[in-house]
Amino acid sequence: MGILRKLGATVTAAAFVGVGALTATTTAEAAVAPKVAPQVVVAPQLATAAASSTAVVPGKLRIDKRCMTKGRVLCINKRTRKLVYMVNGKPIQIADARFGGRKTPTRNGVFKVQRKSKNHVSSLYKSPMPYAMFFSGGQAVHYSSDFKARGYNGSSHGCVNIRDKRKIAWIFARVKLGDKVVVYSG
Repeated sequence: MGILRKLGATVTAAAFVGVGALTATTTAEAAVAPKVAPQVVVAPQLATAAASSTAVVPGKLRIDKRCMTKGRVLCINKRTRKLVYMVNGKPIQIADARFGGRKTPTRNGVFKVQRKSKNHVSSLYKSPMPYAMFFSGGQAVHYSSDFKARGYNGSSHGCVNIRDKRKIAWIFARVKLGDKVVVYSG
């Protein structure tokens, strides 16, 4: 179970999804049968993601395949609660992330950085949003002193809060308008 847990997979009967039923062969049939490459089995929790043309690369970070492109991408996983800054498909910086609550959820999808504001203050909530990178209306990736102080005991109003000010400042300096943002629950 240890190796499977490292890959982020679980062992269930549903592991046969997409493979079909197993058939018994005799040793004589096996000897004559042509050698075929083994089929890749999609982990059960990824079956729905694969069906919707999005899948997650196995591993600790669970990177969405939509992040594996050329250029700069803010790859944001709600399940692992991580923001991974990627360049040309390679993880460059990783930061802890917190998301919107039940009444003000962070939207999933593929977006672009529309606007950047180094010392932004929310006009709606009057709260500071340093190093804000807006990707969907008023939703932005930004530093949160509340997240740093309280951890995951709280939520945003839909934004992606980053705990480490040094890391978000570093990312902010490198992200350009139009860069891809992928938010997902994988």
